Amino acid sequence: MKTTPVILAAGKGTRMKSAKPKVLHPILGQPMGWYAIQAAYEATGSKPVVVVGHQSEEVKAGLGDAANYVLQDPQLGTGHAVQQAEALLHNETDLVLVTYADMPLLSADTLKRLVAAQGAHDGPITMLSVVAEDPRGFGRVLRDEGGEIQAIIEEHHATPKQLEIRELNTGVYCFSAGWLWDALRRVELSPKGEYYLTDLVSIAVSEGLSVQGLAVDEPGEMIGVNTRVHLAEASAKMGQRINHRLMLAGVTMIDPATTYIEPTVTIGRDTVIWPNTFLRGDSQVGEDCSLGPNTVIQDTQLGHRVKVMASVLEYAIVEDDVDIGPFGHLRKGAHLAQGVHMGNFGEVKNSYLGPGTKMGHFSYLGDATVGPNVNIGAGTITCNYDGERKQPTEIEADVFIGSDTMLIAPVKLGEGARTGAGSVVNKDVPPKTLVVGIPARAIRKLT
Repeated sequence: MKTTPVILAAGKGTRMKSAKPKVLHPILGQPMGWYAIQAAYEATGSKPVVVVGHQSEEVKAGLGDAANYVLQDPQLGTGHAVQQAEALLHNETDLVLVTYADMPLLSADTLKRLVAAQGAHDGPITMLSVVAEDPRGFGRVLRDEGGEIQAIIEEHHATPKQLEIRELNTGVYCFSAGWLWDALRRVELSPKGEYYLTDLVSIAVSEGLSVQGLAVDEPGEMIGVNTRVHLAEASAKMGQRINHRLMLAGVTMIDPATTYIEPTVTIGRDTVIWPNTFLRGDSQVGEDCSLGPNTVIQDTQLGHRVKVMASVLEYAIVEDDVDIGPFGHLRKGAHLAQGVHMGNFGEVKNSYLGPGTKMGHFSYLGDATVGPNVNIGAGTITCNYDGERKQPTEIEADVFIGSDTMLIAPVKLGEGARTGAGSVVNKDVPPKTLVVGIPARAIRKLT
């Protein structure tokens, strides 16, 4: 049976008190709506339909082409929202799974269970419920003496007795598509001027049809984000979920509570992550690495056995057996080959450092190509900007650069060349030549 998710994302989210659409507020680097789309797709294998309304163009741009979109205008409640998907889905799917873009913790496993339960059910609805002491504004599930679901009562319509019920309606359903579209037309307008999806339960019961309930195993999945407080709560739980998964896969975290890892990051086994480390974006970390403490890694590829301490790495490539820091900075375009050492307070931008190269502390390399086994002395600077454009520096294999050398680009140092401490190199240096001074001059050939 084909199942298609419909994700509701049309609300204004006024309690967020933000100019940004609620479903685009980030949780660990991704819009909260992204999590709903990922879970729904994983559960069904079908591209979700997202119902947009308020700031629809921004929402579509922020969530991208991972979903199809339909517009709800005006916004007349959840039943009306689902109805907007009929034009896309009528006679195109067997089951319709309804979820929400502001429930980022709802897992694909739970949605799979819901779909499977409806697939084996004779009635038109399987609804997801949760038993919790804090109702968080959810409606109550009303059952008869035999335990059969009869209706859902919204919290603001419930009697004091009904408010004591702790089985809550999460608002997540799986419907038989053949029944759904016609039933939606029979939903009556509420006093608030909205069409409630919850009314479908009583409609099914009035037709003598069975409504099935499925309990959530983990109540924390049902956190809906309506305020910044909820956003922080959901972010913390998502972080715990990601860290737990990685630790079970063989990653050591010295203090998971102070370790921030986004869902798009991959980490190899036996890697150790120290406190206050942030792994963001599409970063890829190999095996047996040591990261942190106090390290930020953004969209960077790390090989195996890499050691990074108290440093910032952004949009860079780091091969095997490299060690960096403390207080190193790799900027966009930096590429450190196997076995490179980068000392404290070093910075590399748009440059390649060849295998085995050693870069001393307090050095800056920008727009440079460095060969293998080069020694870059402390305080070495590539002066790569001439006031109009960036200029390249080329350093060939086995070059030895003395401390406090300034390389005035464009400039090339030939294989095996050397510079004396404090030199200002503004002309190319031939291979196996020692240069010293300001400006640097050749004083002898090296054997």
